[in-house]
Amino acid sequence: MTGFGTTQSVTRRHFLGATGIALGLGALPGGIRRALADETWDLIVIGGGTGGLPTALFAAERARVLVIEQAAVLGGTLDRSTGQVAAAGTVFQDAKGIVDSPDAHYEDIMRINEHTSDPELTRLFVDHAGDALNWLAANGYTVEATHPVTGSGHEHFRKARYQWGAKGGWSIFKTLEPLVANAINTGGLTVLTETSAVGLMIDAADRVYGVVAEDRSGQRLDLRARNVVLASGGCASNPHMFEELHGVPLYCQIAHPNSQGIGITLGLSAGGVVRGGELYAPLLGAILANDYYPSPAAAIPPLNPSLRPPWELLVNSNGERFVREDHPSIDHIEKVLARQPGHRHYAIFDEEILESAPSLVPNWDRQQVRDACNQQPMFYSAGNLGELAVRSGVNPKKLLATVENYNRARAKKMPDPFGLEHRPLPIAKPPFYAIRMQGWTVISFAGLNVNPQLQVVTAEGAPVPNLYAVGEVIGAGATSGNAYTNGMLVTPAITFGRLLGQRILNFG
Repeated sequence: MTGFGTTQSVTRRHFLGATGIALGLGALPGGIRRALADETWDLIVIGGGTGGLPTALFAAERARVLVIEQAAVLGGTLDRSTGQVAAAGTVFQDAKGIVDSPDAHYEDIMRINEHTSDPELTRLFVDHAGDALNWLAANGYTVEATHPVTGSGHEHFRKARYQWGAKGGWSIFKTLEPLVANAINTGGLTVLTETSAVGLMIDAADRVYGVVAEDRSGQRLDLRARNVVLASGGCASNPHMFEELHGVPLYCQIAHPNSQGIGITLGLSAGGVVRGGELYAPLLGAILANDYYPSPAAAIPPLNPSLRPPWELLVNSNGERFVREDHPSIDHIEKVLARQPGHRHYAIFDEEILESAPSLVPNWDRQQVRDACNQQPMFYSAGNLGELAVRSGVNPKKLLATVENYNRARAKKMPDPFGLEHRPLPIAKPPFYAIRMQGWTVISFAGLNVNPQLQVVTAEGAPVPNLYAVGEVIGAGATSGNAYTNGMLVTPAITFGRLLGQRILNFG
């Protein structure tokens, strides 16, 4: 997927000459630009990623479809996504003799997210997710040999229905790529890259009838369509929108740079509404590069007890412990973190723990941790706990009491106040260390409200005529709820996109 191809005949209504090679509007001659504007497309899909491509592929089997993609290549976040998917009734389960059902999948999802995802959308998803993954499998998609599994990292399912390809999201894209090429070559699909959607065309009756597009040179073009699907991702790279919709700063810059929330803005302009910001859930433990939010992540420590038993204590910005560090549920730890001031937390340890424990910073040795205390703003060391507290910005009196209480209970073989079971060493040998960490996310939980037909709806629940949405633009919270529920972002995007193109959209 690199470079530009040659323009083929306008009468064939497509502008791709080879798999994955696309022409942006800015590269098109004026005559072709006018031809595009003279067309009325059956469907315009804004965004050529996880949700947009399945929508376009299935719609192109029975209609004329235009995909507008801001980036120079297709795929959206699939180039960096882990590509984790989950469904009941798949060929992957059949191969392992696993008996499963959509009902069981639904119950598991709702158990994990405590009934915070949209029940209608979740039900729609589980009823069709198996077919969507089987469609991928029929077109060459494969998963790791040991999959499906019940989970990895976050709360596990009760049944093995969770899997991913050897190359993560890229495995999904490489399955979709030849299908996209075929749809282009047969004339049903046109793709324009390096092209942004900057507005919707809306008539006096509030019906969406097209898209205002802008090419890389800033030239605009009005493109008419009978249907428009917003599939342009979330807003997790737009700090102002993210904080406005979630009530939480975007602490860490790690999402796809094009996740600017343009689809949300477009949906709002047509009368849609946003929901789900209150479902925000922070992930545990990003070490930020600096204090200027959003900051790049310098490292992500392995704080999940299933991956690395904790040797350190976790304290909040008051210097107090707030959770059992080795709690078997990482979801529980993260939900308790969400109640801490600023989602800030510190790993507290001493020289003996530094010497004895597996590294808390991936790929670092012990000397690198020591050196970082003099070089990087999130690492601190001191000869005593009071000085460590002052340097790291926590309450000295409370930090001292926290460590003393831990050491006393451990020495007397009394139960830990928080139930911690893994207590290999006291925190007693100077120098003492603190690593400041921050709750973070790579997704936006807030997004456009849609009904079970995936139509964007108003505050009154009325559908915006001709406007649909799929993928992260509807918010991760819609199907994942207030949790990182296994496979509940990538799989709904594929499943809902397939449903839109295959059944829901009306081209009559």
